[in-house]
Amino acid sequence: MSIGNNIQLAIELLNSNKLVAIPTETVYGLAANAFNESAVLSIYKTKNRPQFNPLIIHSNSIERFEQWGLQIPKQVKLLANKFWPGPLTFIIPANNKVPDIVTAGTGAVAIRVPNHPVTLSLLEQLSFPLAAPSANPSGFISPTSAQHVENQLGDKIDYILDGGVCQVGVESTIISFLENEPKILRFGGLAIEEIEEVLGHRLITNITSNKIVAPGMLTKHYAPNHPLFLVDDIFKATEGKDMNRVGVITFYQSVNDIPEANQFVLSKSKDLNEAASKLFAVMRNIDELDIDEIYAEKFPNTGLGYAINDRLKRASIQE
Repeated sequence: MSIGNNIQLAIELLNSNKLVAIPTETVYGLAANAFNESAVLSIYKTKNRPQFNPLIIHSNSIERFEQWGLQIPKQVKLLANKFWPGPLTFIIPANNKVPDIVTAGTGAVAIRVPNHPVTLSLLEQLSFPLAAPSANPSGFISPTSAQHVENQLGDKIDYILDGGVCQVGVESTIISFLENEPKILRFGGLAIEEIEEVLGHRLITNITSNKIVAPGMLTKHYAPNHPLFLVDDIFKATEGKDMNRVGVITFYQSVNDIPEANQFVLSKSKDLNEAASKLFAVMRNIDELDIDEIYAEKFPNTGLGYAINDRLKRASIQE
């Protein structure tokens, strides 16, 4: 296994049904030929991912998905025209070209065009879409750099295509178009408010459905090794604690008496986009400290604050 920027090598490996980690604007993905069942099965095995958890398939344009026979609803085309390439995934009815192992037998498929020049170039040169969940062991913190991938999966995959640090830093927003009204199934890297503005109406949120029809709907995910607590008031929550044994993740302010090395402020300028882009890297860094527990404060429920809170909640000890 090696890290590099050789797109032609990545193409050769993917054409041979091997696994390649690829960069996107959200997180690094563990990619394989989405139309080859054995290649997709190797994704599940490598990640130790439950097979009831479906995958997103990626290509370089909406026209490619149509060429593979997928029926694209009008509202999907409207949003894709505005936000693709970008951190937005659509759930639509699958067809018989998409293997059941990709859809987890749901009859629905998740599609996305990622906004990363390296991966767009790669996808353009392939005759198939790529199934590509995050390139980390299932349930652990998602990778936002090639080095993160190597640290967790380096000996299990054939190549890591290096595209630098991911700019968005949290996974894509997912909208389902399986019913009459579109539903948000996962908060992510595109703000809900922007989507609603294009559609001209509010969206239904269905984050906690018992039926898993999209990635990222498991209640426990992104887990660090240290127990993480998501709290409303970071100052009150850490009061009386042994400050040397506590790590904190905050939006824009520091917590008195906690060592500076144990504090991770995501955006001193109160920029939710900046905070989201740093989240997973910070969760990795804080987890490497010699501490007993992590406290993270809840973020404003607006823009990418929804996605940040969603990831922290799924990573937390939920009492």
